[in-house]
Amino acid sequence: MSQRNFLSAKIHGATITCAKLEYHGSLSIDTKLLEAAGILPFERVDIYNLDNGERLSTYAIPGGPGEICMNGAAAHKGSKGQRIIIATYQWLDESEMIGAKPKVIIAGPDNSIQETIDYEINVVPNAS
Repeated sequence: MSQRNFLSAKIHGATITCAKLEYHGSLSIDTKLLEAAGILPFERVDIYNLDNGERLSTYAIPGGPGEICMNGAAAHKGSKGQRIIIATYQWLDESEMIGAKPKVIIAGPDNSIQETIDYEINVVPNAS
């Protein structure tokens, strides 16, 4: 059975609080944001920089309160004060698509949770 790749979680508009080039890599994310979005430590994340258009993939690690830190090579793609989107995706077969609910967290200026949006994947039946 074929699968399609869907958004599973997104943190929109988070503000980068630091960039550490000499760290081994990854993206440090405030644990409250991780939990609210349903992103697990060491899960792959895609990062889209709203201010400079840069995009990259890395993995999430738990950060301190309010922290969004670009670590390692990711530090070249964003700097303190810039806003980013953090997204994860999941492969689903047709039976899993029904009822799948991507979670979107809108971050406030201090990386607090400003809003939570639960979407639902609406599956359109194949027209035969």
